[in-house]
Amino acid sequence: MNVFRHLSTRRAKQAALHEIDPEDVFLDSQNLSKLNLHQMEGQLARPLGTRVHYLFLVCIALVMCSAVVRLYSMQIIHGDEYKIQAENNHLRTTPLFALRGTISDRNGTLLAWNTTGTSTDDIPRRVYTTTPGFSHILGYVSYPKKDQSGVFWQNDYIGKDGLEKQYQDRLLGVRGERVIAINARHQVEARNVIVDPIPGENLKLSIDKDVQAELYRSIESLAKTAPFTAGAGVIMDIHTGEILAITSYPAYDNNIVTNPRTSEEQKQIRQSLTDPRNLFLDRAVTGLFTPGSTVKPFLALAALMEGVITPEKTIYSSGQLVVKNKYGGPDTVFRDWKAHGYTDMRKAIAESCDEYFYQVGGGFKDQPGLGIERIKKYSELFGFATTTGIDLPDEKYGIIPSPAWKQKVFKQDWLVGDTYHTAIGQYGFQITALELVRGVAALANGGYLVTPHIIAGTTTPTIDLNLPQKDLQVVLEGMRQGVVTGTGGALNIPGIEVASKSGTAELGSRKELVNSWISGFFPYSNPKYAFVVIMEKGAHNNLRGSVFAIRETLIWMRDNTEYIK
Repeated sequence: MNVFRHLSTRRAKQAALHEIDPEDVFLDSQNLSKLNLHQMEGQLARPLGTRVHYLFLVCIALVMCSAVVRLYSMQIIHGDEYKIQAENNHLRTTPLFALRGTISDRNGTLLAWNTTGTSTDDIPRRVYTTTPGFSHILGYVSYPKKDQSGVFWQNDYIGKDGLEKQYQDRLLGVRGERVIAINARHQVEARNVIVDPIPGENLKLSIDKDVQAELYRSIESLAKTAPFTAGAGVIMDIHTGEILAITSYPAYDNNIVTNPRTSEEQKQIRQSLTDPRNLFLDRAVTGLFTPGSTVKPFLALAALMEGVITPEKTIYSSGQLVVKNKYGGPDTVFRDWKAHGYTDMRKAIAESCDEYFYQVGGGFKDQPGLGIERIKKYSELFGFATTTGIDLPDEKYGIIPSPAWKQKVFKQDWLVGDTYHTAIGQYGFQITALELVRGVAALANGGYLVTPHIIAGTTTPTIDLNLPQKDLQVVLEGMRQGVVTGTGGALNIPGIEVASKSGTAELGSRKELVNSWISGFFPYSNPKYAFVVIMEKGAHNNLRGSVFAIRETLIWMRDNTEYIK
């Protein structure tokens, strides 16, 4: 007992001192098979093999080698590329927009200019004059555009119409660049301009702002009171081709189309696009119209030059030309607007005698005619059926009817009646206001075909038509007589010597609508300016035609400018 007590005491002391004897740890291998594992307070463990240690060391070595190779690639092989990428992540380049060139009239009055905001990020805004009559010739622009992240996907202003489109390259200028430093929080740290923008070229026009506005107001007033659907007008220097005024009604608002700011202005744009009058059509440059009697002076000159008729020979006008049907059917009647009696060339031009030009154009009985081929030849001589070369976009050109044209369009043969209608500017005849004003200028300046242009001081080519001055003088006298005693009587204005030729073109199968023309030049004794006004789609019985629009304009010019002396 004493021995056991002693052993117990010794083990208790050892336990207190945390000493562990070998027999407390190791198992007797002989008793291992009889060992009751469920009575043990711990678990048996075996040591790891050497393979595990070697595998671990290999993995560590591979990771270190991979890291070294990657660092070598980044620092040595691709170091410059990653440096540039790092700088680009820190620096952002944005466009610095140049001020677009201004546009002013011949007297220096601004018609299109720019405004800038207080922020350096603002895009300069384009502003247009609110003076009426300029929308089509000035046009509008599309601003630079950026996405939601602030990156520009359209880096320039783009001219969309008028002079803005025609002279895009000269007005645009050169875009600069701004470098912005961005920190990790995407905040701007610094701004540095590395390329300064160069402003666009300023353009000075041959247009007189006040004359342009008055011509537009006169056309607008007539269109609303007569009424007409639309209209256009041109006044041009007959010697240089400089345009003093060119306008089209109705117009659109350049400022709203360029920079709509409210939902109401957006609505106005949509309404403008769907307006049945086609507000965006520049009728002076792009509009094609049947010319009516405005072509008669050109055919009269052709008849004289070809020896078809003399100025003094008279043709009797009964109010209609009747062509007998050789097959016994009903006669064909070509009507005049009134009976003129015996008519020579000057009177035929002055009174716009259709019956005279039926015969001179297509022939009748013993009176020879020009025939359609010579009508076409002389029409082309004066620039019809071709563009004038004006420095405005989207110019159209007209059509001169011919046997080939009729066969192509209608699959029919040409008849003499087609020649009669073509000789008075009907049938398939079409021209623009610009074609007509250039043709009238050639009559007034002695036979030179000029090139219309808008930019002041531009030198443009001219073509000498080699017109016989004696024959030409007969035509000019007929146009002057038209103002004194004929269809242009409304232009017999005190203080202004005007020569003119009016025209009325019937529209539709029932001829219930007409286009009303007036063309001419002034002053008669020393011609300087040619003019054309076209009023579109008025009532057939309307008594107020285009002549009243140019009349109001000329009176205003006489009283307020130096152009009429």
